[in-house]
Amino acid sequence: MKILVSQFRHFLVFMSKIWTYICYFFNKKVRSYEPVKYVVYPLSPVSRHRLTIVLRKTLVLDLDETLIHSHHDAMSRNTVQPGTPHDFTVKVVIDRRPVRFFVHKRPHVDFFLDIVSQWYDLVVFTASMKIYGAAVADKLDNGRNILQRRYYRQHCTPDFGSYTKDLSAICNDLSRIFIIDNSPGAYRCFPHNAIPIKSWFCDPMDNSLLTLLPFLDALRFTSDVRSVLSRNLNLHRLW
Repeated sequence: MKILVSQFRHFLVFMSKIWTYICYFFNKKVRSYEPVKYVVYPLSPVSRHRLTIVLRKTLVLDLDETLIHSHHDAMSRNTVQPGTPHDFTVKVVIDRRPVRFFVHKRPHVDFFLDIVSQWYDLVVFTASMKIYGAAVADKLDNGRNILQRRYYRQHCTPDFGSYTKDLSAICNDLSRIFIIDNSPGAYRCFPHNAIPIKSWFCDPMDNSLLTLLPFLDALRFTSDVRSVLSRNLNLHRLW
């Protein structure tokens, strides 16, 4: 009888440890999928005054793999999970042939654009052809008139099989312009005016745009964006 009681106690201890592990794993899993939130609070009088003495800045945004990911009829969809619905379709004619692009929006992109358009003058700069880039930008703008300034492949500089983007052609004052782009080669001539972002290929749990908001909120108060962005040059090698 004593042996049975002892075995039962060992069993209870063992099950207790298993249950503790399950609870720990479940709680960790839940925490890892908690949505990131960003709440915009009213500015203090000091902050409002600070904004009056610095110039409003220009934020340049890439499209593909930064704000969206797309594929067309003849393109392999290896980067997209089967059954993943696209957000909108863009129909264009390329070389006299109709092409449909299925476009997926990066998580939180609409909220991101709503917020940063209040802080910065927004510019779209994509290495894609105008006929495609303009249609995508129209969809992202969605009648809000926040993405009116746009630059396309013809505005890029060919460079060893890729394209670089000349920020000085957009604003000759480099102290108040910067770019968010997933490709370091695109801003190789302006590393002190760039914020790298991880390439996005339809990960539904991605929070990259949201996590940038606190930094972008603070950056608008600086007199020269390069004084801050030049300290993060090591990040450009990550993506």
